[in-house]
Parts: sequence; C-alpha cells; structure tokens
Amino acid sequence: MNPPARSGCRPSRHRHGVHSLRGKLTIANVGLLALGIVVATAVSLMGMRHYLLDQVDAQLVKTRDSLSGSQLTLRQIDLLSALSFVRDRMGPAADESPKPDSLFAAVDRRGEAVEVAGFRPSRTQRAFASAVDDPAALARAGEPRDITVRGAAYRATGARLADGTYVLFAASTDGLHKGIAKALKLDLAVGTLLLALLACLTMFSVRRRMLPLEAMVETSSAIAEGDLTRRVPSSHHPTQEVEQLRLALNSMLHQVESAYRTREDSAAQLRRFVGDASHELRTPLAAIRGYLQLYEKGMLTDPAERRRAWDRMNAETDRMGRLVDELLTLARLDQRPELRFKNVDLSRLVRDAAEDLRAQQPGRPVTVDADGTLLVQADESGLRQVLGNLVGNVRTHTPDDVPVRLGLERADGVLRLCVADKGPGLAQEDAARVFDRFFRTGGGAGSGLGMAIVEGVVRAHGGTVAVRTAPGEGLAVTVTLPVRRGYASAR
Repeated sequence: MNPPARSGCRPSRHRHGVHSLRGKLTIANVGLLALGIVVATAVSLMGMRHYLLDQVDAQLVKTRDSLSGSQLTLRQIDLLSALSFVRDRMGPAADESPKPDSLFAAVDRRGEAVEVAGFRPSRTQRAFASAVDDPAALARAGEPRDITVRGAAYRATGARLADGTYVLFAASTDGLHKGIAKALKLDLAVGTLLLALLACLTMFSVRRRMLPLEAMVETSSAIAEGDLTRRVPSSHHPTQEVEQLRLALNSMLHQVESAYRTREDSAAQLRRFVGDASHELRTPLAAIRGYLQLYEKGMLTDPAERRRAWDRMNAETDRMGRLVDELLTLARLDQRPELRFKNVDLSRLVRDAAEDLRAQQPGRPVTVDADGTLLVQADESGLRQVLGNLVGNVRTHTPDDVPVRLGLERADGVLRLCVADKGPGLAQEDAARVFDRFFRTGGGAGSGLGMAIVEGVVRAHGGTVAVRTAPGEGLAVTVTLPVRRGYASAR
C-alpha cells in the first residue's frame, strides 16, 4: 500500500531566476571575472601611464640638466645662438598652434615671460609662464610636474641660468592620455565580450551539472506522491560529489522504503495477530459463558452434569491461560529481551525432554543421541521451552506409536539439535507456514503458537530453525545455535 498522494507538491523544473542556484553561480562567476578585468585593466593602464610619463620626464630632465650645467646667462644664449634648437623647434614661432607638443619659455625672478633670442613671448608662452606659480620651486624639484596650459595637459620642469633667469620646459601629455583612453575602451569592449561569453558558458555548464540535482528533485517529488520505488538515476558524466550524494540518497530511499514496507507488514501482522488472538480467546470464553448461563438458569441439576461443566470450565480456563502465557512470551521476544546466558548442558536438557515424553506416552519409541556433556552459553529456560514445544508438537500431532528421535551434535563451530518423527508429515504449502502464528494444519489441536515461539527463542540466541518434511515422510525440525564466546565443550 502506498501513502496518499499529495497534490501540488511537485516543484517546477523551469523556475531558474536569480535566486536559483544556477542564477547565483552565474552571477558569482560573472562578478568575479568582472572584478578581475577591472583590476587587471587598472593595473595595466597605471603601468602604461607610469612608463610613458617616465619617458617624457627623462627627456625633460636631460634638457634641464644640460642647460643648468652650462652656466650660461640669457644674454649669452642670445649672442652665441646657443638656442638654435630652441628657436627651430621650441621657439615662439613654433608654439603658436592651439596645442603644441612642447613648450619653452624664459621667465624672470617675478615669473613673467621675457624675450628669448630677440623673440617676444607669445600668448602660449605667457600662458605657460602664468601656469607655473613658482619657477624657483619648479627648478629645484627633482621630477617634472603636471600643469595645464590653455586647456592642454603638460609635464613641465625648469632650469635656473647664471643671471637668475629661469628657463621653463614642458612636453604635452595629451597623446598619452588619448592612448590610455583608447586602451581603456578596448579593454572594456573585450571585457564585456568575455563577460557575456562567460555568462553563456556558465549557464550551459551549470545546467549540465545541475541535471543530477533536478533528477533528485523529481525523484523526491515522485516519492512524496506515493511512488516509493523511484530512485535517482546515474548521469552520463557525474562529478564525484554529486555521485556520492546520489548514492547516499538512493541508500536512504531504500532504507525508507524498507522501513515503510516493514511498518506496513508489521501493522498487517499485528491486525492478523489481534484477530487470531481474539478468535482463539473467544472460543474458551464462549464455552465458559455457556456453562455459567446453564448454571444460572438452574439447568445443571444432576451432580454429574455439574461436575462435567466444572471440569470443562477448568479445561477452558487452563487453555486460555496457556494461550495468554504464549502470547506474552511472543510479545517479550518481539521486544528482543536480554537473555541470561550461562553454561548450560544441552545434552542433559535433551535427555530430560526425552524422559518427559516417555513418561507422557510410554508406548512411543524414543531414540536419544545426546551422550556425555555438551556445555554451551545460552539461556536455559529458553532452550527448555524450545525442546518442550518441539516435543509437545510431536506428542500432539502424531499417533502414540510413531517413533521420534532427538539428536544433538557439534560441527563446523555450531550446535545442531534435531527433533524428527516418522509421522504423516506436511505438505510444502503447510511447511512454508509452519512458523506463522496461530497456524494449525487441518484445524488440529494446539494454539498454533508453539513453533512461532521456537523460532523467536532461537533467533534471540542468534540461531536458525529449519524444517524438512514431506507427506508420509515425517517431520524433522533442526535448530542451529552458534557457539558463543568460542566456548563449547564435550566430555
């Protein structure tokens, strides 16, 4: 029987938003790559800017040092035409363009631009001189500084001449910044393309890796709806962790199914047990109630009838008491009680059971193969009950003249106790149910609990019970007990 289905418990397989594991993994991967791209771009651009600025600064510093070391005055420069290079490439006529690549200007101590080689200062040179607040500080500085002249960025430095005049030099950095801007745009374009490609690849890869988890969800939903036989299938390319999870989940589902089946079987067995017990107890109760009603109505006037009724009520009471005792014994065995193990002479118990059978049925041939002493660690009362039930089963279900054999042997580290008779035997379908509670062949005598108690006691000792029978060939019950603690001796 399957548990009732629960409607609406199957989750949708198509809900893959940003809060799903697939979405979170994709966002995490894309975010990490974006952070890496930003950091790598920033480091590369900063390195490139530093390298290019070093080149510009090196050229400016070289020009400054050569001019400072010459110890020339501005007048000497004019007379000796020492600044032909400046006139040709950095002079006033060369810097009238809106954004020249290099600037040159001579300033006095007040920081105002002055004539150089007969050329009056241009607007650009005056703007250059105005952009330098302190020419002396600029000349003393070890490295060029950033300035802005007419909206353009430059790196500037200066040199002090022998007459106290300052010569200022500047090189444009607009090309450097434009190159960095183009490199930044290229990095951003490539980074965006990589991010989009990574997002697609991550979604595809995660989808493949998530298929086993989706199969687990489907299996769990199917089991919740009642299909306890469903298991998580194996994927074509499983990862180690997912495969371990699949195996653990399948093992758990197998245990859950086994526990559920066991519970259902136990519940069904309990219902049958209660029904059979009620039926068995109803018969003696009905007999006792009938005799009491006869006595109450005064219908038992003859002393012989009253005596017969009294004996019948006593017999039914004894039968009911034995049935209750057997039910209590089975209930204790079902709870797996702790048995009191001690050294027990099993040979003596076998011989005692044979003597009891001879006393109850003197005409029955009884053969005993249990000579000497065989000690075993076991619960003595439990083994006596096993022997009593087996011998009682022979006494109840076979004629008085049928031979019976009680044998005991030790082999292969176990003890085998066999009780065999030459009675009518059992059919195979009856032999398969011989250990069922309240089972009686052909409605025979007894409560039908004796063999169930035998099996329960033997199992509590860690042993097994086997039956060998066939119609017309008798019945042989073999009890196999393990040798506990490695202790069993025969003398």
